[in-house]
Amino acid sequence: MTQPAATTPPPHRHVSEKASRFTESVIREMTREALKHGAVNLSQGFPDFPAPADIKAAAMRAIDADVNQYAITWGARDFREAIAAKTKWYLGLDVDPETEITVTCGSTEGMIAAMMATVDPGEEVVIFEPFYENYAPDAVLSDARPRYVPLRAPDWMFDRDELRAAFNEHTKAIIICNPNNPTGKVFTRDELEFIAALCREHDALCFTDEIYEHILYPRDGAEIAHISMAQLEGMRERTVIVNSMSKTYSVTGWRVGYCIAPPAITSAIRKVHDFLTVGAAAPLQAAGAMALRLAPEYYEHLQADYAARRDLLLPILEAAGFRVFRPDGAYYVMTDISAFGFANDVEFTRHLIQKIGVACVPGSSFYSDPARGAQQVRFCFCKKDETLHAAAERLQKLRA
Repeated sequence: MTQPAATTPPPHRHVSEKASRFTESVIREMTREALKHGAVNLSQGFPDFPAPADIKAAAMRAIDADVNQYAITWGARDFREAIAAKTKWYLGLDVDPETEITVTCGSTEGMIAAMMATVDPGEEVVIFEPFYENYAPDAVLSDARPRYVPLRAPDWMFDRDELRAAFNEHTKAIIICNPNNPTGKVFTRDELEFIAALCREHDALCFTDEIYEHILYPRDGAEIAHISMAQLEGMRERTVIVNSMSKTYSVTGWRVGYCIAPPAITSAIRKVHDFLTVGAAAPLQAAGAMALRLAPEYYEHLQADYAARRDLLLPILEAAGFRVFRPDGAYYVMTDISAFGFANDVEFTRHLIQKIGVACVPGSSFYSDPARGAQQVRFCFCKKDETLHAAAERLQKLRA
């Protein structure tokens, strides 16, 4: 599991104490297991359909034009300018591409670079759980102490008294993933305002992972809007937006992300980023500059396509016997497996891959205490219709 283990064996004398506190990604492990057993892979969140042709063509043109050497460490100018322009269009925020943007090797590096640039040893970082599995190791690697606050099914609401109790004089930051991985929760403006008030009261930062910002679904006929913490009063100067091309443009393997932060924080992030990775791939940044300037219709089609995939998978899972927690955003669905009678999620996931031929992610990998997710698993639906139909055919065997 990627969270700090409840019982950790003594580390090898040549292995750091930090590295001994978590394991490799469970999500990526599920992909390896799916490949080994020929299972339909509904575990790791990468599309199995092609990236947009225009974006791929832009990358090929850049390579052919010999945009193949180092870009500026913190990002090519045209890409940073495209990020600033899109942020103005979508969020209404004026961002200086020269002083407030750092291009990173994916949002994964963006988050750890931001945390290492701002968090000192012993300070605390508040994390909602279930959480994307990188966040807890990020806190460990930053010498921070994670403080977990539960989001509870079926609606993944948090208790405001519990969240308030998690903030104290040691709190340096809170991490928000919105829309949320793994739950599909979209935080309401009222929830975000409550969180923002706590950040202002305790002089805390907010790291906001907005990689799924364009993947939203109407609920009860009403549109759901994406709200960034940086849009709220008093939060622009204490928010780090972490984002990436990966999900919006179906290029998870390109590893091109970015952080938007106030100048002083950006300066610190750039220093950490420089010595972590030097810089993201230059030709892919050139393609990104083109992608971020796509017309609004692109994002409308993206939402419609993912809504159709969600609405295809949910009844498949329900028919197979899962209790489904309907997502409002992102492209994952958390489910309850209590009806199947397995001792825990790991045992069930192993059975599903090896005997049924479908891969998902055990829910315990998203919790600080694995027992809290022992009857949950996560599926992703960023897949072709034929992939989802193949999964449906195999999942029928669960009922038998």
